[in-house]
Amino acid sequence: MTKHLRGYFITGLLVVVPLYLSIYVVSLIVRFMDNMLNLLPRIAHPHTYLPFHVPGLGIIFTVLSIIMIGMLATNFLGKRVLEFAERIMLKVPVARMIYNATKQFMETFFTHGNQGFRQVVLVEFPRKGLYSMGFMTSRVTNGEIKSKTSEPSICVFIPTTPNPTSGYFAVIPENEVVFLDMSVEDAFKVIMTGGMVTPPEGRNGIKVVVQNPAAEDLAGNAP
Repeated sequence: MTKHLRGYFITGLLVVVPLYLSIYVVSLIVRFMDNMLNLLPRIAHPHTYLPFHVPGLGIIFTVLSIIMIGMLATNFLGKRVLEFAERIMLKVPVARMIYNATKQFMETFFTHGNQGFRQVVLVEFPRKGLYSMGFMTSRVTNGEIKSKTSEPSICVFIPTTPNPTSGYFAVIPENEVVFLDMSVEDAFKVIMTGGMVTPPEGRNGIKVVVQNPAAEDLAGNAP
């Protein structure tokens, strides 16, 4: 009886925890965007004219605001205002560091012609015989790094587990890198779960496999 209850409990955790975390993160985002309405003057605040709270208005306001800022930033006057604001931001020591890092990160993932994490790779790190999963970010084709490396090399970002936003940057000879067919999304699943979740072989796999023998045995023995 105890064994069956443990199996039910672990199976329930596998269902409840991801669901709870997903709902919690989404609710945080919705609340944050709803609070953006507080930036509006009272006369323009929707709740001034509505007798009840309408969740989601902040999301609409935030999306429309971002679109309008994007439209302004693409015309002549908007570009000049943006350049002036950037010059002021770059004069503030701490803000300059955060602004530059954030801008470069966003441009890496969202601008056209820049693919960000291009391919999933395995590299021998932190020593020979031990493999770490990483992401190819670019090929070394010019510059000082190219002139001082004797063979074709690639730039690789090696994230840490369970927080993939931190990690290591390495320039590695291309012939020492194992290229994987795994998608970037599946690779993040592997990294963030410490290998407990692994995708099937190839990019076209559908189902994600949970590599947790103890949980599978206990859940499998439950009637």
